[in-house]
Amino acid sequence: MEEPKPKGVLPPPVDSAMRRIGDDLRTWRKLRRLTAAQVADRAGVGRDTVGRLEAGRDVSTANLLRVARALGVLDAFARAVDPYETDVGRLRADEALPERVRPRKDPR
Repeated sequence: MEEPKPKGVLPPPVDSAMRRIGDDLRTWRKLRRLTAAQVADRAGVGRDTVGRLEAGRDVSTANLLRVARALGVLDAFARAVDPYETDVGRLRADEALPERVRPRKDPR
């Protein structure tokens, strides 16, 4: 069994994704010719929150989405996680989703 990672240590793919998202949001802000303070004001968050987000640091999902909304990219975030926008989701679109998903029994 794999040892759990200490709390606060992110797996490298998650850390990398956070940095990419932060870089992309910073680019959107600059493309829109907005300061971090303006984005913070429009998003209803602190300037430090925008800075942490752009640096790829941990912020709440709500604050991430507030900043995305302030930059006009909230719909793109929502589409990015829409399962029916994927090949698997489209293939299974007609299937009824289970009420609950239980772990599969180990065949041993």
